[in-house]
Amino acid sequence: MKNYDLITIGTGSAMGIVDAMLRQNPNLKVALIDKDEPGGICLTKGCIPSKLLLYPAELIRTTEKGEELGIDIDINNVDFAKIMDRMREIIYTDIDSIRESLSSSKNVDYYPTIAEFISPYTLRVGEETLRSNMIILCTGSAPMIPQIKGLEDVGYHTSDSILKISQLPKSIAIIGGGFIAAEYGHFFSAMGSKVTIIGRNPQFLPYEEPEVSMLAKRDLEKHITIITNHEVQMATKDTKEKKLVAVNMKNGRKKEVIVDEILVATGRGSNSDILYPEKAGIKTDEKGWIEVNEYLETSQPNVWALGDANGKFPFKHVANYESMIVYYNAVLKRREKVDYHAIPHAVFTYPEIASVGLKEKDAIEKYGTNNVLIGIQRYQDTAKGEAMAVKDYFVKIIVEKKTMKILGSHIIGPYASILIQEIINLMYTPNQKADPIINGMHIHPALNEVVERAFRNLMPPDQYHHLLEHSYKLEFVSIESREETQTCPQCGREIPLGVAFCDSCGSKM
Repeated sequence: MKNYDLITIGTGSAMGIVDAMLRQNPNLKVALIDKDEPGGICLTKGCIPSKLLLYPAELIRTTEKGEELGIDIDINNVDFAKIMDRMREIIYTDIDSIRESLSSSKNVDYYPTIAEFISPYTLRVGEETLRSNMIILCTGSAPMIPQIKGLEDVGYHTSDSILKISQLPKSIAIIGGGFIAAEYGHFFSAMGSKVTIIGRNPQFLPYEEPEVSMLAKRDLEKHITIITNHEVQMATKDTKEKKLVAVNMKNGRKKEVIVDEILVATGRGSNSDILYPEKAGIKTDEKGWIEVNEYLETSQPNVWALGDANGKFPFKHVANYESMIVYYNAVLKRREKVDYHAIPHAVFTYPEIASVGLKEKDAIEKYGTNNVLIGIQRYQDTAKGEAMAVKDYFVKIIVEKKTMKILGSHIIGPYASILIQEIINLMYTPNQKADPIINGMHIHPALNEVVERAFRNLMPPDQYHHLLEHSYKLEFVSIESREETQTCPQCGREIPLGVAFCDSCGSKM
């Protein structure tokens, strides 16, 4: 048996704890275990490789907008293989660097294999038995695959395996209606694929504000067919193409989608089962996520879980924050509680989306309708927004009426992930008030004025919705409920207005 001062499973955000501990005490003995490539999901399979792909997609869509501004630009070629190779070259340079660092460290034993608990504080790793009184679980997550008849036989990609392809599929169906589906739908459509997104939820991007989701759906449907409120029940394959059969969850009608490739993007789930945590006295919830208390400690003292492992928020910035909390509690013994009151996220589609804090419904439930104010400002009603010729995109602010405490914000439009940071930072001040934005000087005519003016345009919730409907005239109606139709120029079938491709013959509308 090998004894260690610290055992860490996973080489993502927990690495910061290891580095800090070794700086304090270079003589510590540490075991790092990771069955996957080192660096964590963000680097190897998630946010970094996907954003390396999404930036070229953003350039394509921005270039296409040039015609509206009087700039005639032709995109002569999109080298899909080069874009994929560049992504892989960048991430594998980092992966190889991390692997070399771990393998050559004098104080770190690196085990690139599966670990499993055999008793409390004791793990079997290959032929070795390891023990430590301090263990950190940063095990990540795995793609969830829905039970669809025939799917395994037909074959499919996940957000993990899709990064390995080099040939652009002519058509691709994405199962799932969340942010992974939205981002990869944007990417593949910009590259030139015919994309169909099929989601179970009646609302596309169900975790966003309804008006944000509907506006994103409206604009993405210029390039993508988005089918909501449908459950894929069966997959079949002939010699070349794959077919999905989806059922409308409201009326039971079936819809067929025929494509070259399938991407399953229905979320990520726990992979803690391979650890056999029950043998170590570590409790998991009904979905398999490792249970932690408000200090991120598991049911077994001095065993900690952070990042995707605890199932709280599947974002790298949250995992980094949680690693700091674990360091305070496990190493410095400070007993710091986690604080999730202002968790931001972004969806890098076209348009971009960013959100932090409470949604309107949650804010009203918590504080009451009369104690909530909502601010809104459209990009187009600022000088910079007008120059950019964007339409209907907006910043939404939610504050507590009595204190002007910022409760949440939701932005859809260019640079949303940048614009929202001004708001996020204030939500981490002691009083979380909006005053610095309202009273602070903002550069004119920079785009950040859209945030300032949203805070200066606060109103009760009913007035906000009246403004959306009657003054801004934003017609947020799902495709399935529209009465208007368009005629397919190829087969003559009447299909809903706004759909990008005919679901009968596949022609682009």
